[in-house]
Amino acid sequence: MENAQTKKLGTFLGVYTPTILTIFGVIMYMRAGSLVGTVGLWPMVFIVLISNSITLITTLSFSSIATNKKVGVGGAYYIVSRSLGFEIGGAVGLPLFLSQALSITLYSFGLAEVIKMLFDTSFSLNLVTLGIIAIVAAVSIVGAGFAMKTQIPVMIFVAVSILFLIIGAFMKGSFIECFRTFPTSAGEIFAKHGDLSFFSAMAIFFPAVSGIMAGLGLSGDLENPQKSIPVGAITATLTGFAFYVTLPFFLTMGASTEEMLTDQMIWSRISPVNGNIVILPGLLGAIFSSAIASMLGAPRTFIAMACDQVGSRKGQKFLKSKKGEYASFILSLAIACGAVFLGDLNTVASILTIFFLTVYGIVNITAALETLSNEPSWRPQFKIPAIISLVGGIACIIVMFLIDPLLSVIAIIIEVILYFILRRVAAKNSAVGDARRGMYENIIKNSLVQLKDLKMTPRNWRPYIQVFINDNEKQIKLVGFASDFGLSSGIVTVTKVIFGRLGEEDLKIEKEIDFMENFYKKYSLSVFPEVTVMENFEEGILAAVQSNGIAGLRSNTIMMCWPDEVGKYLPKYLSVMRRVSTLKKSTVIGKVSPDFDVKNSQKTIHVWWGGLQRNGDLMLLLAYLLTKSPAWDDAVIKLLRMVSDESEKEGAEAELRKLSADSRINAEPMIVIKEKDELFEHVLSRVSSSADVVFLGLNTPAKGEEEDYAKKLEIFAEPLKAVFFIKNSGIFQGQLLETGEEKK
Repeated sequence: MENAQTKKLGTFLGVYTPTILTIFGVIMYMRAGSLVGTVGLWPMVFIVLISNSITLITTLSFSSIATNKKVGVGGAYYIVSRSLGFEIGGAVGLPLFLSQALSITLYSFGLAEVIKMLFDTSFSLNLVTLGIIAIVAAVSIVGAGFAMKTQIPVMIFVAVSILFLIIGAFMKGSFIECFRTFPTSAGEIFAKHGDLSFFSAMAIFFPAVSGIMAGLGLSGDLENPQKSIPVGAITATLTGFAFYVTLPFFLTMGASTEEMLTDQMIWSRISPVNGNIVILPGLLGAIFSSAIASMLGAPRTFIAMACDQVGSRKGQKFLKSKKGEYASFILSLAIACGAVFLGDLNTVASILTIFFLTVYGIVNITAALETLSNEPSWRPQFKIPAIISLVGGIACIIVMFLIDPLLSVIAIIIEVILYFILRRVAAKNSAVGDARRGMYENIIKNSLVQLKDLKMTPRNWRPYIQVFINDNEKQIKLVGFASDFGLSSGIVTVTKVIFGRLGEEDLKIEKEIDFMENFYKKYSLSVFPEVTVMENFEEGILAAVQSNGIAGLRSNTIMMCWPDEVGKYLPKYLSVMRRVSTLKKSTVIGKVSPDFDVKNSQKTIHVWWGGLQRNGDLMLLLAYLLTKSPAWDDAVIKLLRMVSDESEKEGAEAELRKLSADSRINAEPMIVIKEKDELFEHVLSRVSSSADVVFLGLNTPAKGEEEDYAKKLEIFAEPLKAVFFIKNSGIFQGQLLETGEEKK
């Protein structure tokens, strides 16, 4: 099976076209008429509204996730597994894989019905369907690029067929006349018609609008997936929504109820010219290309799912080999062929609907939980409120049970069983983080046991800051900054240092902690106070750092306030920094002017960039987290870089703009050209003395050179209102902004 694309695709060909062709498929042509004839005009309109509302919300949800990180092979499976873990992803991946395999059967049934109708053949429908599946499989093997190459002509055929349907409808009936049959009660809408209830009809119709993820699996083939996926998928979904909600009117205008019930090719009857000429090319092309797309997509989903669940390298190597590809292809083909004996197109469509609703429900819940987890790594370019995704997820579950309660219960039980099986045997991939860590941290009491077993990754990183102070009143502004850094997603511990001998002096520790609780509550600071007693400054700080935290919630950053006795204590800070780095903890040394007031500031933040590996990732991330605080919500981050002459300016600015775009942090690049022989401290004073907050990187001075380096820091800090010197010594040094692709 050859690769379908050799070059990057844009929004139209890569997302919109495959999505809209899957939406405009077999159900639209072969079942829309009979459904309108059976349940009536307005019940069908409500079916369309409910079905499309679910798919539109799901499109918004996966678009949001897709703009936060690159979506790999597997589409919806990849989204769920990378957000909720491989166990849940595997449990959902199975119905996704089955839905793709069953889609092959659905489209093949549609083609078989057309063939039987055109040629009035005496062959059984099942036999014709099996033959079509075999042809689809053969075309997929020898020419996987067929579906992509025929997209444009097929879409033209579909558009022509729709155009002639609309023309014919207006020639035969009145749009206004349809509104005279508007129902006067809910009973008219939900009434049962023969063996077909409202929700039974929805089960048959729903696969018509379920092609919304057709472009999602092509993420790796898109030139700009973060733009193309939301724009293409949402536009295609809205296009389908607009047509499907008017389709019942066109059918009612163009044909009688009896004609819709007895003529499967009602589109041909309504068309003002020979219907077969204008309808069949679009019908056959859309159905056949969709069948091929499903035949190609199902094996990819299975391989992606299996590779994550199989722990052995030998197993993964087999799955990714040609033999593995053909094995997954044969499995998909076998399921598609087996599904032929489930009954007919209506039966397959009903089962397919349950699978689709299961997948869509989990995708919506995944998007809601990602938003509610409030992790710094959750920075999608396309944002939607969590409540919308949550409503979509709940709606999927409700509709599932309204359509077929028994099948819904069976599907959920199978997924739960599969989850517990995969929980035991799933491969542990420490390179991939998931949103569960964020959720467990938000409900710490019930989650600590599970949290400690989950691997920490850059996407899970949160600012767990331990601030050292010796005076609550004097250092309240520094603690305020620490609280702002951790307000949206972190934890801040304020450790007050008391010099003395523990157990030998009446230090009134509990009383001091109570005072600190009330003191910081008065300022509405989200911090956890504690007291540490020490005889020696450096050893005491190191002991406090090592003992801070519980289970998976330990500090990853220490913050020290600018000392009154700079010459005495700043060198000790640097010595502590060197020793703390061996614990993989970062260091922040902060100085805030006593008269600093954020209410009277311009809210300008300067980040002096030196590179991702030179503390830049932590500096920019802390600046971003500061802007998440209500007090700094309209602050402007300026990303500064110093160059020697004008010739370097353009390249440096382009690099900073790319960094801002890749990190999804809105920061304005600012290139500073230093004058000849101008020292950095002079440049810093000239450029940043008016800034409200400045972030600078820290080097680690060699042992014995702490005093000289401390004097340099004192010169840097002197003209600045608020400055934070940052040393990133964490386990994810240089990776916190997640600007690159996922590593495995």
